[in-house]
Amino acid sequence: MYTDKTLVCKDCGQEFVFSAGEQEFYAERGFENEPQRCKACRAARKGASRPERVMYDAVCSECGAECKVPFQPSGDRPIYCSDCFAARRG
Repeated sequence: MYTDKTLVCKDCGQEFVFSAGEQEFYAERGFENEPQRCKACRAARKGASRPERVMYDAVCSECGAECKVPFQPSGDRPIYCSDCFAARRG
């Protein structure tokens, strides 16, 4: 029913394949337009819209290891490294 199509990315100008499986997926979801960007340009565009996550240095309250956390430690609550956090969760 669907056949692979070669399209040209509107950002980088490279050709990319819009596969039969992707076309079927688009049809199932009700998308009417074909993609205009290759996968690399779509991923770059998607990643550019998110601000880069700031990581803060901390010391694990359980094992004393240095770790990084995605929030500013305030000192009033314990901080756990990923291993200790996973162990506490079960």
